[in-house]
Amino acid sequence: MGGLKRFYRLHEEAGTDEAGRGCLAGPVTAAALILPKNFTNEVLTDSKQLSETKRESLRPVLEKYALSFGVCHVFPDEIDEVNILNASILAMHRALDQLTCKVNFIIVDGNRFKPYGKIPHECIVKGDGKYLSIAGASVLAKTHRDEYMTRLHKEFPMYNWKQNKGYPTKEHREAIRKFGLTKYHRKSFKQLPEQLKLEF
Repeated sequence: MGGLKRFYRLHEEAGTDEAGRGCLAGPVTAAALILPKNFTNEVLTDSKQLSETKRESLRPVLEKYALSFGVCHVFPDEIDEVNILNASILAMHRALDQLTCKVNFIIVDGNRFKPYGKIPHECIVKGDGKYLSIAGASVLAKTHRDEYMTRLHKEFPMYNWKQNKGYPTKEHREAIRKFGLTKYHRKSFKQLPEQLKLEF
């Protein structure tokens, strides 16, 4: 930690990343972030490597010091319509749409992206552990999505989304088996391991 850097110092680079791609319920959420050229932070790294407390403490810092940021949810009905990969890229594009600063270069976590207008981009595997703006975007995407799932928990507490955030935990799948699916579940996903098996 503390070793993350900018991709290009000569560009107004935007980093983008998503959270919730592997969940059974809730949106896939993406963030896009432009940080000042002199921004440093010794704690910031890939959101999956940070505790919830550290992620939550980083969010206001990133939102305060960012030159611009955007966050977008793509919800289950659209995920089911276009598939999760396309929905993830769509969420990143919509987060980029929210940026109020000129962007000259986009760095993307992972290995799949679609061109965003005429702005050049580069996909970087595990980029959220290498570059500040992607790491920051991963933290914003994760914290905004967690906040949303915690709100949904109040409507459907039996799934314990405030804890599992919609991921396919044993507890979540047991609740699906008992209570069925909600409007927030992704119908195109295999919700239960035995979904395609016959009962005898």
